[in-house]
Formats: sequence, structure tokens, C-alpha cells
Amino acid sequence: MNAQAVIALAIVFAAVVVITYVFATIFFRETAVKAEESANRGLSGNDPVSRFIKPDFLIQLRFATAFLMGGIALTIMLFLQVSLILALILGTLIPALLGFYAVLLHFRRKAKKRAREFEQKLLDLVMGLANGLRAGMALPQALEVISRDIGGPLQEEMSVALSEYRLGVELADALDHVYKRLPAEDLKLLITSLRLSQQTGGSMADVLDHMTETIRQRTIFQEKLATLTAQGRFESIAIALMPLAAFLILYLLDPELMSPLVTTGAGWCALGIAATLESVGFLIISKIMSIEV
Repeated sequence: MNAQAVIALAIVFAAVVVITYVFATIFFRETAVKAEESANRGLSGNDPVSRFIKPDFLIQLRFATAFLMGGIALTIMLFLQVSLILALILGTLIPALLGFYAVLLHFRRKAKKRAREFEQKLLDLVMGLANGLRAGMALPQALEVISRDIGGPLQEEMSVALSEYRLGVELADALDHVYKRLPAEDLKLLITSLRLSQQTGGSMADVLDHMTETIRQRTIFQEKLATLTAQGRFESIAIALMPLAAFLILYLLDPELMSPLVTTGAGWCALGIAATLESVGFLIISKIMSIEV
């Protein structure tokens, strides 16, 4: 690549950066206004991602990551002396898009992890409530005692529910607000049992004992299911990464042999087809291994 081509690419890249910066600034302002309006209406509290990061800052972080990934990819391609304009554009946009969505997936994964920790503690909560009711405590008192020592996300959510209860909200409605923030079938079953007990009477402790056995059996089944599908999930990741590993190893061993893949149009077409097929295969195997019960 001669000096004029490098200068032209630098000018084009600088123009794209400036234009994107202008539009991104306008978009950030609109996003901040909408996020503030949603917060004032109390809508953002139901978004699990908003617990870890503000929506406006999340958008800024996603764009910053996209610029970083795109710039790194462009630098690597220029170092490899890639001269095709289409290859440079696609090679820059694809990593930028991956970086843009990778940030969101990261925080969604953190939200899912928090939801799993919440669900894992529900069995201890129900068992503690049953024991507390048999010891003579009222349900709100038992809930406060158990949630105080249980720790994790469940303690945080139960503290919010008890605060709402002290302000005059029905306990079942306060737990239903927790369910809207962190949907869990076991919590929904607890809320339904609480409403039925309040309407029809009966021993709430006996109902909670039956719930404990149901939750325990469901947990055992889900653990067995995760164990049976673990191999398939590992195979999907391994199959998707093998072509990339093979390309890197062969490029390090013989750069002249592998350089046509990144310096010619036919090579980039072959890489695009391979990446598409690998992505389709990964999605198919992941879909097969994703069993909802």
C-alpha cells in the first residue's frame, strides 16, 4: 500500500469519526432525556441491566467500545497490508458491531447471574418461612428474620419488599413487585400461595412445606438437565473456535501461504463464508442445547 492510499484512508477514517461523533453526541443527549423520563415514571427500575449501569452511560460505553474495536481491527489490517477497500470497510464494521453488542451482552449476563443467585436462595427462604411460622412468628416477621441473614440479591429484594410493606402496601403486592423485577416461578408460586391463604385460610406452614418439596425436586431436575447438556454447549464453543485457532497457527507457521486470505478478494470471500457457516452452526447447536422446562 503506497503513501497516497494510506493518506486517503486516514482522511476517510477521520471524516467518519467526526460525523459519527456528531450524531453520537445528539443520540446521547436524546437517550439521557428518555432515560431520565423513564426513571421519573419508575420504569427503569424493572430493567435488570439498569441495576448495574445507567442507560445513558451504557449507550456511551457501547459506542466507545465499537470505536475501539473498529480502530484495532483497522490497524491490524493496515499492518497486514490489506489493500481492498471493501475488505477494510467490512473488517472494520464487523468488529465494531461485535463490540457494540458485546457490552450489552456482558451486562445482561451479569443480570442473569444475579437472577440465578436469587432463584437459588428461594428454597432456603421458603424453608425458613415454614420454620418461622411453626415457631409462632407472623409471616412478615419471619420474612424479615430470614432475609436478614440469607444474603445476596434475595436479601436486597426482600428488604425492598418489607420497606414497601411498612409503608402500607400489601405483602403479596410487595412480593409481586419483586417478581416483576426478577421473574422466578418459585417466587410466583409463593405469591399465589400467600394470596390463597389470605383468602381461604388454612395452615400456611403446611403449604410452604409442600412448596419446599416441589422446589427441591425442580432444582434436582434442572441440575441434571444442565449436566446432560454441558457437553453439547462445550462442543458448540469448541467447534466455533477451531477454525480461528487453525488460521492463527497456520499464519504464524507460514505467513506467505496464508496471506492471500487477507490480501485478496477471494480470500476475504472465503473468510466471510466460513464465518457465516460457523455462526450458523454455533447457533443451531446452542438452540438444540437450550431446553426450556
